[in-house]
Amino acid sequence: MRDNDSATCTARIAAPSPASPPERRVGTVPGEPAPGPAVPSLSGPSQPAAHPAPSAPAPVGRTARTGVVFAALGVVLFSLTFPATSWTLEGFGPWSATALRAVLAGLVAGGVLMVRRVPLPARRHWGGLALAASGVVIGFPLLTTLALETSTTSHAAVVVGLLPLTTALYSSVRTGSRPAPLFWVAALAGAAVVVAFALYQSGGAPSVGDLFLCGALLICAAGYAEGGRLARELPALEVIGWALVGCLPLAAVGAALALAHEPVTLTAHSVPGLAWGALGSQFIGLLFWYRAMGLAGVARTSQVQLAQPLLTLVWAVLLLGERLSPAAPAAALAVLVCIVVVQRSRA
Repeated sequence: MRDNDSATCTARIAAPSPASPPERRVGTVPGEPAPGPAVPSLSGPSQPAAHPAPSAPAPVGRTARTGVVFAALGVVLFSLTFPATSWTLEGFGPWSATALRAVLAGLVAGGVLMVRRVPLPARRHWGGLALAASGVVIGFPLLTTLALETSTTSHAAVVVGLLPLTTALYSSVRTGSRPAPLFWVAALAGAAVVVAFALYQSGGAPSVGDLFLCGALLICAAGYAEGGRLARELPALEVIGWALVGCLPLAAVGAALALAHEPVTLTAHSVPGLAWGALGSQFIGLLFWYRAMGLAGVARTSQVQLAQPLLTLVWAVLLLGERLSPAAPAAALAVLVCIVVVQRSRA
């Protein structure tokens, strides 16, 4: 070994001493390149500056397809929300129904988190959890329940028809992402089909509950997008679980006040309707939904919900006895085409 070489290099090139075994020197000496391809770190911040990671890329491949499957499961559960709420209103007032639904879901979520010994979320996640909870735990259930006192289930489906578009818009503004133009064309077309079909089903006349529905639309979009953003960092169970547990004290107080002023009648419809709203829609459905958003992204996942109004109308026929328009197959086909285009576009 030539001594002159060592004078021009800051790294040691002599044989290692016994205190520094060779197997511990890989990639640790300043100025010495690692022998072989670098192994990327799972933590993220220690990545080399020469290869910066892209900012929040849209998931593709198997991960995105898995997310779409979870989204479809969530949509099936969500499609029963309005019929279940109509059943609940047969025996509970709107305020009692909303508060009790949140209490039941919060107790179940808290029990699951306790059994799994899930630690409290980091302080930096509290703001996002509060926004998600205000949308999906409090705002949307309350406003849609109030709307269903004066609106039919099919008319209320307008909210769900517009929700994918407003969620994608909110997410785009919140994260700075820019989906491809084809994505927006398909999303707008699907939303237009769903809105036209739902309005046709309800006779096209606006109801008193339209203001409630518009408010629910806006606040739920924020809840979906914020929860979907958190689902990229936290497991879906923690996102919806802590959102529900955080609302539990407020829901308990609200339930006590509402039950003291609203009559309660336990019927064969009101009890299962309340149970489904709490477990099927509020907890399990959102668990699938946030898992889907964590895998496939907020914008792409939200478009799967374009099929929800049509499913809701089917349940309305089977469970509530509402009549389904012959235009349903045509609308269903148009919506499915839009969903396919959205999934194939780069969200």
